Amino acid sequence: MKKFLLVMGLILSLLLTGCGSKEEGATSQEKKMKVGLVLSVGGLGDKSFNDLAYKGMKDAEEKLGIEFKYVEPATVSEYEGFLSEFAENNFDLTIGIGFQMADAMKKVTGDYPESKFMLVDMPVESPNAIGAIFDTGEGSFLVGALAAMMSESNKLGFIGGMDVPTIREFGDGFFAGAKYVNPEVEAFQAFIGGNNPFNDPTKGKEVALSMNDNGVDVIYHAAAGSGNGLFEAIRERDFYAIGVDSDQDYLEEGLVLTSMLKRLDIAIVSVIEDLKNGKFEAGTRIFNVENDGVGITDLEYTKDVIGEEKLAELEKVRKAIVSKEIDVKKEISKLK
Repeated sequence: MKKFLLVMGLILSLLLTGCGSKEEGATSQEKKMKVGLVLSVGGLGDKSFNDLAYKGMKDAEEKLGIEFKYVEPATVSEYEGFLSEFAENNFDLTIGIGFQMADAMKKVTGDYPESKFMLVDMPVESPNAIGAIFDTGEGSFLVGALAAMMSESNKLGFIGGMDVPTIREFGDGFFAGAKYVNPEVEAFQAFIGGNNPFNDPTKGKEVALSMNDNGVDVIYHAAAGSGNGLFEAIRERDFYAIGVDSDQDYLEEGLVLTSMLKRLDIAIVSVIEDLKNGKFEAGTRIFNVENDGVGITDLEYTKDVIGEEKLAELEKVRKAIVSKEIDVKKEISKLK
């Protein structure tokens, strides 16, 4: 009888322990931070900006245990509604991707002063929002230096999505870096424009082939999904491209010299982690070469093509940017 009571006591104890664990799990589940992500027009599959933002959310999910939802607007006019929807549903943080979301973000942060927001690529003058800014001029300077080292024709091209300051900064940095290495470099620049500037690979390919017809043998893009047309062009013509935002080197191994990394993923995880730890501070955060917010890939497919001598020269340029020996903004001003 004593044995029976002892066994029953153990079973009851285990059952209660199990119930306790289940309740704790449910409580933990309820406390998960909810983060909303509004991607830029073009959505996932751009192999660039949006895909990298999504990667940041997945990293935060794994590292910080958050829950997240994302939306893919079809037009810029949908931005405000999606941002508002996340705030209305009490998400702990709502993240918007791209400078084209600036007006919508300004409006929604005012409408929902108790909610927290993050905008990638533009500052936000709101007491409840963080703007993540990337010094794309510095990163582009670095890939421009490499392009000048690798060009045989001394003709370099840049393809941007829109002719706006945020995108021009990529091209200006690129050509400044190229001319720092080789003042004789000739610059070719074009913008996709139209109704879908960041998701028009057909136009991207057309522009790239036109540049190549004029002797351009290295082309850098800041055009998101439109840049996929550039990669189609280098497959046909066998010249060099430089990717942007995420690591695009694999898209044409050996012909994509490198990619100018814009670490949205790092920025997103950083802000989510700060919010989780009660350290969310509104304002602008700058990501640059010094803090690895921008930079180049590990050159997995092109180290041998570039060669040790040029790689050493490129590292000197990187260190000079970090030490401020090279003032990128000053070098860009020389282009004017």
